[in-house]
Amino acid sequence: MQQMYVSALAIDTGTNTPVVILKETEGKETRILPIWIGHAEATAIAIKLADLTIKRPQTHDLMKLIVDGLDGKVSKVVINDMKDQTFYAQIYVERKKSLLTIDARPSDSIALALRCDAPIYVVNHVLEADKKKAGLSDTDRAQNLRERLKKINPEDFGRFPLL
Repeated sequence: MQQMYVSALAIDTGTNTPVVILKETEGKETRILPIWIGHAEATAIAIKLADLTIKRPQTHDLMKLIVDGLDGKVSKVVINDMKDQTFYAQIYVERKKSLLTIDARPSDSIALALRCDAPIYVVNHVLEADKKKAGLSDTDRAQNLRERLKKINPEDFGRFPLL
């Protein structure tokens, strides 16, 4: 299992779909994992990355408030599987002496992890499966992704409604 962080948030111009790009925090090779997500989740991630404060809690803020209100703590999120090009994740919540594991979408897990300052992990077989799916080395995948991101118009980043 590798710890990752949100390296970028972009729009795939081919599909007009937001992409969150996770990058390995350390390791001999810096691997990346692009995950295509929904617009609402991209907005939630963008709000936190931009360190914006909004007047009313949004869904992921509410999730954090509920966990906090129950004296819990999001200890980590783990992207733990990929089936038919769909990623799966789990949110780990510690409360008193118990540990609760909650199945969730990676996008929601990431948005919540950012709000809770919880680490994001990806299991190795998911990183390997994504690499095999692409049929490229990590270096080639990173280069291809860089090329795709260069084609993104900077104004596209403003397409997420932030308020």
